[in-house]
Amino acid sequence: MIRDATAADLAAITALYAREVTGGTATFEETPPSRDVMAARLEAVQALDLPWIVAQIEGELAGYAYLSPFRNRNAYRYAVEDSIYVAEPARGRGVGYALLAALVERARGLGLRHVMSVISDSATSEASIRLHARFGFDRAGTWRHAGWKFGRWIDVHVMQLDLDPTAAAPTAPGVPLA
Repeated sequence: MIRDATAADLAAITALYAREVTGGTATFEETPPSRDVMAARLEAVQALDLPWIVAQIEGELAGYAYLSPFRNRNAYRYAVEDSIYVAEPARGRGVGYALLAALVERARGLGLRHVMSVISDSATSEASIRLHARFGFDRAGTWRHAGWKFGRWIDVHVMQLDLDPTAAAPTAPGVPLA
């Protein structure tokens, strides 16, 4: 089941993200944020009318995902970045696919132009790269040795989904930036 995240999900979201911070490379954070910090992040995304969604399997959090502004400049207001985190026991069960499908649908509904994905670590992120490619994301480049975590340099791959290949003028206001 995919649904909008609520404050009731914060404990599970915080725990899932903490495991990725301390043991994975999907984020370059090195200290797990508190529940209060994660609550502020959730509220900030939702205040922009962007989706923060969760996936549940048998009532348990299987993953979460959200869209956030790609860059904090007005010219980028039609581009968002996706973030997807799937719990270890739920990997390989279609959770990432369902979350990304929901995000892309919501981005289209908001009249956005691009969904960007910034995927770290070619050594462990091939599944994420393949998932995004299935949705039509194109590789837009690689930032070589962009991050240092766990005693090694980590590449970052940028992928981009063009939601309106006609390059028509925007018909929606885009993401309101501060």
